[in-house]
Amino acid sequence: MPTRGAKPKPTALRVIQGTRKSNIAAKHEPKPRAGIPPCPSHLDARAREEWNRITPELLAAGVLSTIDGAVLASYCVAYSRWQDAEDALARMKARDKLTAALMIKTTNGNAIQNPLVGVANRAMLLCQRFACEFGMTPAARARIEADPNHGNEQDPAQAYF
Repeated sequence: MPTRGAKPKPTALRVIQGTRKSNIAAKHEPKPRAGIPPCPSHLDARAREEWNRITPELLAAGVLSTIDGAVLASYCVAYSRWQDAEDALARMKARDKLTAALMIKTTNGNAIQNPLVGVANRAMLLCQRFACEFGMTPAARARIEADPNHGNEQDPAQAYF
């Protein structure tokens, strides 16, 4: 099992930086076609709104390709689920001045964490993980190299040499 660590740099960047040739010779990264994938029909209105908001930005940043549809849809579903859970918690909070809807009573009368808190937290974490894949957080942007002209010109390493 591979160890965790920093995500690998793109091959072209390693070539330009002078990384040893033996480390890059066998590396053949796929270069999918840049573009916005079709929006899946199963997305709800909120997820579709998020899709329409971020796809032009991701394409302009050079990190979106036509094969990224499933991962992007997963991000949008997680985003929608997170917002739905937060909205439900807000409605419950308006009626619950004591615990602000963070706790509920079971049928036995015991207080437990509201399951919606767990749903919201899990969806938020998933949303953040998917967002990192597309460089949508400040830390993720610092770790990735993107080419806004990706798919429109030749391999940058070939142009350099």
